[in-house]
Formats: sequence, C-alpha cells, structure tokens
Amino acid sequence: MTNDKAKSIFEQFDQRPLLYSYLLLALYFFINAAINASSVWMEHSRSADNQLQLWEPIVWEYSSAISTLLLFPLLFWWFNRYPLQLGDIRRQLLAHLLGSLLFSMLHVGLMVAMRELVYHWQGGNYNFGPILREFFYEYRKDAWGYLSFLVGYRLLLFFYSRLKGEAHQLDSAEESSGAQPIKAPEHFLVKKLDKEFLIRTDDIEWLEASGNYVNLHSKGRIYPLRATLSNTLLQLSSKGFSRIHRSLAVNHNAIDNISYDSSGDGDILLKNGKQLALSRRYKEAFRAALQPD
Repeated sequence: MTNDKAKSIFEQFDQRPLLYSYLLLALYFFINAAINASSVWMEHSRSADNQLQLWEPIVWEYSSAISTLLLFPLLFWWFNRYPLQLGDIRRQLLAHLLGSLLFSMLHVGLMVAMRELVYHWQGGNYNFGPILREFFYEYRKDAWGYLSFLVGYRLLLFFYSRLKGEAHQLDSAEESSGAQPIKAPEHFLVKKLDKEFLIRTDDIEWLEASGNYVNLHSKGRIYPLRATLSNTLLQLSSKGFSRIHRSLAVNHNAIDNISYDSSGDGDILLKNGKQLALSRRYKEAFRAALQPD
C-alpha cells in the first residue's frame, strides 16, 4: 500500500513537475519569510524604544519572497538557455554575471515597489536609502541566491532525471542513403536507478519538445530523450508519427478523433483522453500522412 501511494504521488508530480515544483518553492519561501520576519520583530522588541510596527518586518520579508517567486520562471528560462557545462567557461561566467545583475535589479525593483505601496496604504513612507549603497547590499545576497538557485536547479534536474528514468535508443538507427529510409527503433531503453526497462516504440502515444529533450509519453508516463523533435521524427515517421505542432508530434495509432475550428487550427483527442493542439501550419502534411498509400 505504501509503495503504491508513493508511486501515485510521484506519477502526479511527473505529470505537472513545474506546477508542483513552484508550489514547493512557494511553501519554502513563505515559511522562510515568516521565520525571518519573526526574528526581526523579536530583535527589535528587546529594545525599550522600539518604534517598529509588527506589520513592517512582515512586509519586508514577504515582499522579497514574492518578488523572488515572480522571477523564478525567468530564472529557469535563463538557466536552460545557459546550462552549466565544462566547456566555454568564459561565456558561462559572463552570462551568469549578467543574469545575476538582472535578477537583482528586478528583485530589488519589485520588492521596493511592493513596500512603497503597503507603506503608502498604511499612511507612511518607505525609505530605501541611498540607491547605490543599498543596491550593493542587496546584490551581495541576490548574487549568492542566484548561484544557489542555479546549482540547485541543475542538481535537481540531474537527480530527477535519474529517478524517473531517461530514455536511450536501444536499436542503432541507420543513416539514410539516397532513397533508403532511416530504420526506426523498435524499443527505447530507460535507465532508472539500478534497473533498466524496455519501452516499445509502438506504445509511445505522443512526443513533446522540452528544451534539449523530447519527452516520450507512453501509458501515462513521461520518458525524456536527449534529442530534438525534428531528428526524432526522422527516425519515427515510418512508425506512423507525424508532427502536429511546433513542439508536438503524435502516433497515428493513438488517435481517437480529430476536430477542426474556423481558424484552421484543430484538436486531436487521443484514446487515453489527452487532447493535443493541431496547428494549421502542419495540418495539411498531417492529413496527407494519414492517407493510405
């Protein structure tokens, strides 16, 4: 029972990893902000001439936490654009130095704007202090936070990919020569911790481009394959896979029905209940691929 429950939780997380990751980050930052705010209040309360209102440290800490959470989608995009690699160290250093500066500027700007609004609402005035001095003070913390987020993000991706399994081609695809088509792999090998699993290509229902990976969707599970969607389709087209969107491809045998709207776009309903978008850019080629030879 316990294993089934844990498996169910992992599968739910696997379906919406970004959403659940963001909720966990929000929980962590809000708890951390509450602890920091109470610590600041307790420190000031020890003084007999304390002028600090209880709401002020709450505003300070939660404005910082909310600003950081709002910037995480931008940070994740930047981390994926400039991943940590062994080569081209200079380019990475420049990219992440610029990233840390931009992150700090946006973080401080959002944070101060929130504080100004709340203080104005309370009939007071928030004084940030000398801009250069205070920005340098904030940047030291933001730069360290940026580095921690970057390293933590890459480590979590690494361990998560190992935990849920990463797909590899089992059969070596043959390069095409002239009219000779590329041979489609019959199986993919998924390495998960200390075990290996075989995934039949025919059981893959649809493909989804995701950064440097193509997610293989099969029977409710997702297996990342390090490849591009275009190259993957070159190998799988003979297996009845067609591109239907800039970032999507579908297995013809997994389709239940297709509907079209007046704009020229459409929707594809799979037999498992999943609905995929059909772009009008790929509609004609997709319909042609469905026609029998």
